[in-house]
Amino acid sequence: MPKPSFKLDKYSAVTAKIADEALYGNTNAAEPAKTLVSQGHLMLALELAHSEFKRDVDPEIIVARLAKNLHELRRDAGPAVWKALIPVAQQHPVSEYLQQDPFTKWSFEKPRGYSGDATLLDIYYQHKSADDIIAQATELGREIYHYTSNADSSVAGRERCEILTDYVDKTAADHPNAEILSIACGHLREAEKSEALKTNSLKRWVALDQDPQSLATVRHSNPGNAVQPVEGSVRGLLGRKYDLGQFDLVYASGLYDYLTVPIGVRLMQRCWDFVRPGGKFLFANFSDEIKTDGYMETFMDWPLILRNGSDMEEIVNGSVDRNSIDLNVFYGSNRNIVYAEVTKLA
Repeated sequence: MPKPSFKLDKYSAVTAKIADEALYGNTNAAEPAKTLVSQGHLMLALELAHSEFKRDVDPEIIVARLAKNLHELRRDAGPAVWKALIPVAQQHPVSEYLQQDPFTKWSFEKPRGYSGDATLLDIYYQHKSADDIIAQATELGREIYHYTSNADSSVAGRERCEILTDYVDKTAADHPNAEILSIACGHLREAEKSEALKTNSLKRWVALDQDPQSLATVRHSNPGNAVQPVEGSVRGLLGRKYDLGQFDLVYASGLYDYLTVPIGVRLMQRCWDFVRPGGKFLFANFSDEIKTDGYMETFMDWPLILRNGSDMEEIVNGSVDRNSIDLNVFYGSNRNIVYAEVTKLA
C-alpha cells in the first residue's frame, strides 16, 4: 500500500487498524479445529468461483454467489476464525479475476494510502470523475464492476449522498443564511445537487478533511460559492485546534464506520459544541444488515465497523443529555446504512 501524501491521524482511523481491532479482537483465540473446517468451506467457495471464471460463466452471477458465501462464512465462523481466513482468500488465484474490477482493485491497492478514500466513493457513486478509471478496466473488470457498484451497499452509498443533499437543502429552508459543517467531507459530492448552494441560500458550508488532495477537488468543484474547504482531522477536532464557530447542521457521513465507540462518543461531544440551539448533528454508519461484508473485508481489504440502530443510540447516549435533544434513528431504503439525527433543543 502506498504511503499517503499527508500524515495519517490515528484518531481518524483512516487506516484499517482500529476497525480491524474492533472487528476481530484477539485472533489467537481461533480454535484450530473450527478454523480448519471453515477454511475448507472457504476453499470450496473460492474454487467454485475460480472454475466458473475460467468457464466464462456470467461474472455477475459468480460474484453475487461468492459474496453470499463469504457473508455466510463470516457470520458463522466468528471473528477470530474469520480473521485467519482473510489472507487465505486474498492469496487465492480467483483474486486475479476479481482485481480486474476497478472498484475492488482501488479499494485493495489504496492508491491514496488509506481505506475508503474519496475517489473510491466516486467509483461506487458512478460519478463522472471516475469514468476514466472504469474505462481503463478490462471487459471482465467492467462486468464485475456492474455488479459491485450496484450491490445493495453501493446503492445505499449513493442514496446517502442524496440524503445529505436533502438535509442541507432543508436546513437552508428552515434557517435563513444557514451554516453547514461536513466532517471528513471527501469530495463533497452532495454539494453538486444542492439547490440551496445553487441559489446562494447558504452563508457558508465548511468542508473539513485531512486529505489535501480531497480538499483540492472540493475547491476546484466549488469556485465562488459558499463552500469553504478546511484542512483538519479528528485529532485536531478533539484537541480543539479549530475555531469554526457554530452551525445549523453538522454531519459526518462516512467517518463513524471506522470509529470505535469511545472515539465516536468523544467526536460527537466535540461536534455538539458546533451545533447551535435548534440545529442538528447527523451521522451515518453502514449497518450490520449488509450482505457484502465478507467480500469487502477479503478482496477489497475494506473492513468497516458495522452498526445497528441500538449501536447508534449507544453513541448518542454516551455523548449528550437525552433530555436536551430529539433523536431520530432511521435506516436508508434498503437498510444497508443507518442514520442518527440529533436535534439540539432550543
